[in-house]
Amino acid sequence: MQTQPILVIGATGKTGSRVVARLETMGFPVCHGTRRAAIPFDWEVPETWAPALEGVSKAYVTYFPDLAFPGAVEKVAAFGDTAKTAGLDHIVLLSGRGEHHARLGEEAVRASGIDYTLVRSAWFAQNFSEGYLRDPILAGILPMPGGMIQEPIIDIEDIADVVVCALTEEGHKGELYEVTGPRLMSFADMAEVLSQATGRPIRHIPISFEDFHANIAAAGGDFVADVFTAIARETLDGRNAHVCDGVERALGRQPRDFADYAADAAQSGAWINAA
Repeated sequence: MQTQPILVIGATGKTGSRVVARLETMGFPVCHGTRRAAIPFDWEVPETWAPALEGVSKAYVTYFPDLAFPGAVEKVAAFGDTAKTAGLDHIVLLSGRGEHHARLGEEAVRASGIDYTLVRSAWFAQNFSEGYLRDPILAGILPMPGGMIQEPIIDIEDIADVVVCALTEEGHKGELYEVTGPRLMSFADMAEVLSQATGRPIRHIPISFEDFHANIAAAGGDFVADVFTAIARETLDGRNAHVCDGVERALGRQPRDFADYAADAAQSGAWINAA
């Protein structure tokens, strides 16, 4: 068992919280890379990076809310320089499929001179139960652009398993794991599975990218909407309509199916309206 701590940047996020829970259950020392940690980490305050990296051997790196946000790639590159100086041994970066800026973030990590593992992820299933699409699901609708484009949506539990494996086992340095679910699904397919899991009808509503932008802006403002709409326009064009074997190569098993995710989320009460 290693004694040097592992830094998890975004320790309270969708993937980071799961990575932290797994590592701590396994007995690994973990530093929580958040603004409110005892030794804080803040992407917007570079002065916090070196103290957070002190004594750390490995790091799981996520950039919230996305590598497509202005300045994100530059910050990841600067973080790599700081981490190299601090003596970090291994970076595991969460990236996104089909995103230009995500690829630039990957290149920044490759150029850092630190051993790395890249986890390039498909669209998160948990966006329906923990993200901005939960409220529409509760209302019985799934409004998404992209028409009948298909996506190999992935359960975040699989991403966390791949990340923890890369951080704690040998043989993953230098690897790129493009992680997806086991099958292609349209948003209409997803709505049907969610209907079955929740026991109430959920209808896919094809919308324009302009309407998608308006929906996000209403919840998170124009700046956030601009970035996420640009990502949707970029990735919901068919470029990601194929499955990859990243989960199988990293873990030696198939990824979880969306139906299993939906059933588990429903069982846990994810779509019970507290109001």
